[in-house]
Amino acid sequence: MELQPVRQTAKAPAQTFTGDVYLTPIYNGTGPSRMTVALVRFVPGARTNWHSHAVGQTLHVTEGVGLVGTRDGSVVRIHAGETVVCPPGEEHWHGAAADTFMSHLAMLEAAPEGGDPTTWLEPVTAEVYEQANKH
Repeated sequence: MELQPVRQTAKAPAQTFTGDVYLTPIYNGTGPSRMTVALVRFVPGARTNWHSHAVGQTLHVTEGVGLVGTRDGSVVRIHAGETVVCPPGEEHWHGAAADTFMSHLAMLEAAPEGGDPTTWLEPVTAEVYEQANKH
């Protein structure tokens, strides 16, 4: 057993997020584990860019209400205590609803060859976000 120190929270990069988002790393696995876990906090209206994950991603909401959208226009409204599983390769985005903060644990694995499992794409437009927020 190893107790690890609390890691420093950092503002998420503007090139992959819209609005104010804060990341606190929780765990980065070392062989054989490839697990990565981070606490991600979104202010109202903040969101990720479109992206996908080579091995999928699991989001567990710890606070607030959020949105997860996919390219086909599907939107899931997520609440504290709920978990969403995004399958490998699915292009999606996630963030806070327009009127509330949202925090989630983002859990994913590094790619099998050890590379970055996330492919970042373009920002989610205001129109796509506003439509999603109506759900």
